Amino acid sequence: QIVLGIALLNYFSILGLIDSRVGLMLGHLVVTLPFTVRLVSISVHNLDPALERAAQNLGATPLRTFWRVTLPLLRPGIVAGAIFAAIISFGELAVTLLIAGARTTTLPLRIFNYTEYNFDPTINAVSTIFVVLALVLIIALDRLIGLVRIG
Repeated sequence: QIVLGIALLNYFSILGLIDSRVGLMLGHLVVTLPFTVRLVSISVHNLDPALERAAQNLGATPLRTFWRVTLPLLRPGIVAGAIFAAIISFGELAVTLLIAGARTTTLPLRIFNYTEYNFDPTINAVSTIFVVLALVLIIALDRLIGLVRIG
């Protein structure tokens, strides 16, 4: 991750994106996009084209087929990719340290700085809260859209 962060630092310094929120978002996009694309591509691979053909044979337009058939079948992969990207982005400290600069402070960066200078159990409590929130979010999303259908 550090090598990628240094490469992004060199490239973004040419583009003038260092110490900007746009640069930080692009840096996190570069880190998380391969995982998201992989999860969504698995859903696309498992998509049955016969369902799309059946919808079109029943009179649905291609756009209506996409919205009513294809997208609901891809939704678990898209949501799983978004959750995975958020988790990776939250834990990505190297890119944040190198790209964000002094003006932008993210929560992982603040936690890192806090643990560097303070030795109390506050950070353990905050970390536990985040783990519980992540589990609740995943369970809620599974109940709403059925993440079990992935893969």
